[in-house]
Amino acid sequence: MTSIIAFIFVFGVLVTVHEFGHFIAAKRAGVLVREFSIGMGPKILRFNRHHTAYTIRILPVGGYVRMAGMDEEADLEPGQRVRLLTNENNVVTQIDTQVDVAGQGIAFNVDHADLVDDLVLVGYLENDDAMHRMRVDREATIIEKDGTTLQVAPRETWFQSAKVWKRMVINIAGPLMNFILALIVFSGLGFTLPAVNLNEPIVGHVQDNMPAKSAGLKTGDRITAINDTKINEWADIANAISTNQGETVNVKVSRQEQQRNFKLTPKTISENGQETHLLGIEIQMHKDFNSRLKYGFVQTLDTTKRVLYALSHLFVGGFSLDKLGGPVSIAKATSSVAQTGFINILGFMALLSINLGIMNLLPIPALDGGKIILNLLELIRRKPLPASFETGVTIVGAIFMVLLMLAVTVNDILR
Repeated sequence: MTSIIAFIFVFGVLVTVHEFGHFIAAKRAGVLVREFSIGMGPKILRFNRHHTAYTIRILPVGGYVRMAGMDEEADLEPGQRVRLLTNENNVVTQIDTQVDVAGQGIAFNVDHADLVDDLVLVGYLENDDAMHRMRVDREATIIEKDGTTLQVAPRETWFQSAKVWKRMVINIAGPLMNFILALIVFSGLGFTLPAVNLNEPIVGHVQDNMPAKSAGLKTGDRITAINDTKINEWADIANAISTNQGETVNVKVSRQEQQRNFKLTPKTISENGQETHLLGIEIQMHKDFNSRLKYGFVQTLDTTKRVLYALSHLFVGGFSLDKLGGPVSIAKATSSVAQTGFINILGFMALLSINLGIMNLLPIPALDGGKIILNLLELIRRKPLPASFETGVTIVGAIFMVLLMLAVTVNDILR
């Protein structure tokens, strides 16, 4: 049960934060957000505020922002029966499609409707053979068959009506919020840990009876290079030692603004058939306020670099689905982390948030990155892309992503 709750919490927060980025950017750009949903499937809670329907749905995975003009379907179909509420000027203020549910309003049979440009309803009142043309208020609402109340969407409030740079900001905002979430979480963790490291190549402790101690390294030394390899962060030290396979190395150190050189032969330890080469040094830890605050930025940057490195090596040695993980792998990893405590769950969530942000920025149609590429093409052309081209590219990208997700999920299950 703990694992299930942890998975729902992690996945729910990641998706909600991502969609909130799109939501707030769309609001700022003047695009009508018709619905902001957390979860998928049948709704269990809903309320309306500032022309947006907020819903919580029963399946606690996924979510979406329903912007006007994006994947729009006709609000009303010819022949559809609805109930109308009007104001004192006989202008329609509410269209209720739940005709099988008791409610108020005038019964109306729709002949045709334009709720985008002219904002009119044409049809027949109950027990009246004369055709009526009724004006629709720009802020009228539509009650869908599942009870969700949506705002009508005049064309100027559509996503496509916004300037291209505003649409680009909307597309970027989702992944950006994932990075911001990771930064906030890592920064918060910095104040819960006994001490933090900033991944700097500064020696915090020299272990007894180890090569570094024998060579003369001291606490506070900054390692600047190992042989010809420049050292920028602590992780570079282990990589440089591993590359040299335990051979004697020349370690360049900055001590009190003076450069020193040390010759060290790493100590080789074998465990489970794996050899590890050690110098016997530990990274410098910090407890001050500024370092704890900086920890969030350092961890966010380091994690981003690791994810990008993994992506860049995805096809090295041949592509394999084993290098990818889907919802099943995430659920399994979340289950393992959940057993180690809430703090580790937060750290894992921050890691996944950066993964989600980067993956969504990949230039694949149907992902945010693909949409940004289309925005850039529109900027270069200085005119909108053909709707058929944009739709076709998006459909191909969506099919590719669905097939890839199915393949990854099946592979996860088989593993």
